[in-house]
Amino acid sequence: QASQEELKAAYRRLCMLYHPDKHRDPELKTQAERLFNLVHQAYEVLSDPQTRAIYDIYGRRGLEMEGWEVVERKRTAAEIREEFERLQREREERRLQQRTNPKGTISVGIDATDLFDRYDEEYEDVPGSNFPQIEINKMHISQSIEAPLTSTDTAILSGNLSTQNGNGGGSINLALRRVTSAKGWGELEFGAGDLHGPLFGLKIFRNLTPRCFITTNCALQFSSRGVRPGLTTVLARNLDKNTMGSLQWRWGIQSAMNTSIVRDTKTSHFTVAMQLGIPHSFMMVSYQHKFQDEDQTRVKGSLKAGFFGTIVEYGAERKISRHSVLGATVSVGVPQGVSLKIKLNRASQTYFFPVHLTDQLLPSAVFYATVGPLVIYFAMHRLVIKPYLRAQKERELEKQRESTASDILQKKQEAEAAVRLMQESVRRIIEAEEARMGLIVVNAWYGKFVNDNSRKNEKVKVIDVTVPLQCLVKDSKLILTEASKAGLPGFYDPCVGEEKSLKVLYQFRGVLHQVMSADNEALRIPKQSHRIDADG
Repeated sequence: QASQEELKAAYRRLCMLYHPDKHRDPELKTQAERLFNLVHQAYEVLSDPQTRAIYDIYGRRGLEMEGWEVVERKRTAAEIREEFERLQREREERRLQQRTNPKGTISVGIDATDLFDRYDEEYEDVPGSNFPQIEINKMHISQSIEAPLTSTDTAILSGNLSTQNGNGGGSINLALRRVTSAKGWGELEFGAGDLHGPLFGLKIFRNLTPRCFITTNCALQFSSRGVRPGLTTVLARNLDKNTMGSLQWRWGIQSAMNTSIVRDTKTSHFTVAMQLGIPHSFMMVSYQHKFQDEDQTRVKGSLKAGFFGTIVEYGAERKISRHSVLGATVSVGVPQGVSLKIKLNRASQTYFFPVHLTDQLLPSAVFYATVGPLVIYFAMHRLVIKPYLRAQKERELEKQRESTASDILQKKQEAEAAVRLMQESVRRIIEAEEARMGLIVVNAWYGKFVNDNSRKNEKVKVIDVTVPLQCLVKDSKLILTEASKAGLPGFYDPCVGEEKSLKVLYQFRGVLHQVMSADNEALRIPKQSHRIDADG
């Protein structure tokens, strides 16, 4: 975003610094010639609007293109950017057509009631009766894939298998979706299974206004008992930026009317819903708090009451890796009893493990369902997950270091050469600043600092940038923009892929100041807030 005036000023300053005629030492003269040529090449590219636009979009490769690509350089910057965006859209469409977007769910129901509801007197003589009997009583597996046919048409193939207490079945469905306009789409669905027979459905989505939409789903289910029609309609409206209200009407096998209000913000998610229907009518309130931490921790609770009884649920979920989220929920209800539900989301796959603990409201079951997962999680996180993620990060950093080793070595050599060439200019700058009691950089370091006791085993990786930073001082001021400081003259990246900071100890008006700045953070000195308290 630099203006032409800013580019010219920076170019003149670097030319004066690196001009070969200013250095008599043969080695310094050779290094100055190399850096001077690099500065001149950069200015030639950035001073021309067309080549600058090509470089901003395509990088160095764009400047080296030959043949018909050269014709593209004659376009204006706006035309080049438009062409690039068109190519990006085409690549995105090809990538979309190659993507299947698989989604899957595996649910394993576990009956652990024998842990709390034991019949010791009846089974005391049965071999092995001293050990609780925990068994899997139900399973469900579902999978779906999407196959984009054109930019507006998509085929969706899905299937599922379920079993409970030795009985089970499955079904397979094919849906064809077409985006008719920016306001809506339609979908045809065909399905068949060994329990319900053939299924034909039609689903339509339509935006009525920018803040309101409607969805209608019609279905015909064929079975040995005849044809069962079904109709579901949902009308939803954005009440404000974070709140949505909806009305749902369902007619068919389980007819019902449902209304809900959902408010979703950066820190919370609140839902209130009410349903009148056959066989279930209920009211439900739920709240989820989102912590703004690195692990995206969330805690939630809900209350649901209706003809089937009352259920209270509470739980939490947390990100355990880049693509995985682990959650646990305790469900306490009458007459449902106590259950523990564990869920793991891994990319687009969901693994769900509902564990039924007891049919009664036993305080011991509630206690162990609450405390047990917490103890296991923190033990696993400390002993397994954290060491694994640390080792994985180290492997990724090592690969990154290996792939950039030659480039970093070249940058280091250029930075060291630049520092040697700056010595004379820095000496003059310091003399001028001392004469006016201005800004003098006493010490400056750039790289990875370790201040946290929990990271005391990590190695500090910093370089001395006192000279290049003093060289940037002009009129007793130092201004750094929002960009990585590794690109500044005399700087290089001492720890690729790791967080870096700039620590500066400077003197202004004869008083010591100190500041620590993040790598991409803008910095302006001197400042009164940087002053070191003499009494401290």
